[in-house]
Amino acid sequence: MNKIKNIFLLLFLGVAVMYSCDDDSSGFVNPFADINYEELAISDNDSLVKFLKNNYYDESLDSVKTLVSGKTSLFDDKDNLKSLTVIDNDIEHTLYVYSREEGKPVPTKESPTVMDSIYVKYSGQAILNTTLQTTNFDSNEVGVWFTLNAVIKGWTHGFTELKGGELKKEANGDVFNGPITYLNTGKGILFIPSGLAYPSSNTNNFTSNLVNTNLMFYIELLDLVEDTDHDNDGTPSINEDADGDGDPTNDFSDNSNPTLPDYLNPNIK
Repeated sequence: MNKIKNIFLLLFLGVAVMYSCDDDSSGFVNPFADINYEELAISDNDSLVKFLKNNYYDESLDSVKTLVSGKTSLFDDKDNLKSLTVIDNDIEHTLYVYSREEGKPVPTKESPTVMDSIYVKYSGQAILNTTLQTTNFDSNEVGVWFTLNAVIKGWTHGFTELKGGELKKEANGDVFNGPITYLNTGKGILFIPSGLAYPSSNTNNFTSNLVNTNLMFYIELLDLVEDTDHDNDGTPSINEDADGDGDPTNDFSDNSNPTLPDYLNPNIK
């Protein structure tokens, strides 16, 4: 779980000055200072495309495998693979979402927005060049809650392509008398470029062993809280988007509290 959350403030209190490029007195040398992130985004996409062309989804194993004769590559599986263009820090990235099971619409729930809370299972592997690492760097097969505005950007946008499931119930509609079970969940695979994962453009990622690395996640969307309202002001966080760019995290309308985004400010609705 810790590798998913993109919040490491407690680990880096007081380090901002040390890592500042303008602070020569610290003696710190930024090992990523020469990276051209536009070129890196292009290189990342080239690597992901090669990976998608050289692998396929084995439905019987529910797993990505090296392409063999008679199978359709992930890249050519147009019915299930979708590419999303995501602009972050003025750089265009391509995120790939492969649908294992999209999930069936539930009467009260559809797909989450980029601000909603989600209940998920997942496992993640690194893609080095075009080679998938066999060991999971992180996983949760029990279920855990996240809010999509506080995770890596590949998750923020990728999960919006799936639909949430529904709790299993008894035939008479009562709560299921057994283990908590979700039906009709959305299942997919995310292929995330490094710029939407743990890019070195964010100094908080400097100590991560996944910095500037492409990632693959098997994901399952069990449940979600539609219209998540982070500040409980009666307005869904997704609607507190003053500039209308689809990202409420960059809207600050309260001049008396200019560092607090609107979706966390109960005085702004």
